Amino acid sequence: MRAVVQRVSQASVCVDDQLCGAIGPGLLVLLGIGKNDTEQDAALLADKIANLRIFDDEQGLMNLSLVETHGEMLVVSQFTLFGDCRKGRRPSYSTAAPPAEAAHLYEQFIHEIRTRQLTVATGKFQATMAVTLVNNGPVTLLLDTGK
Repeated sequence: MRAVVQRVSQASVCVDDQLCGAIGPGLLVLLGIGKNDTEQDAALLADKIANLRIFDDEQGLMNLSLVETHGEMLVVSQFTLFGDCRKGRRPSYSTAAPPAEAAHLYEQFIHEIRTRQLTVATGKFQATMAVTLVNNGPVTLLLDTGK
């Protein structure tokens, strides 16, 4: 699984000009599922992201996690995180999970986050989405359970 994690002041996602999900301060997670990913990867990545110490404490140091700040999370599926651009001009998505498998693991990841008593908003799986965010920091991290 791959994730682009962005600390945000706010973020939202729309499908067909309709608001699908929105959050205040917290994390926007763009989530890609690979064909070799498992439920264990979903649990590992959810735990890692929920507990990343990337929020400021009273001294302005990044020492607090989303769990500790009671922030919110917006999770948006993004298979293009598995795009391989090494050859030619068109990305290959051969390492991305098939839609049925990816949908299951996307939902598993969301479930894992919710078990941590966090507020989670989502996009719509396999939809064309418009994502809006205000990056706070900016703080942007790349995570990959395969590395």
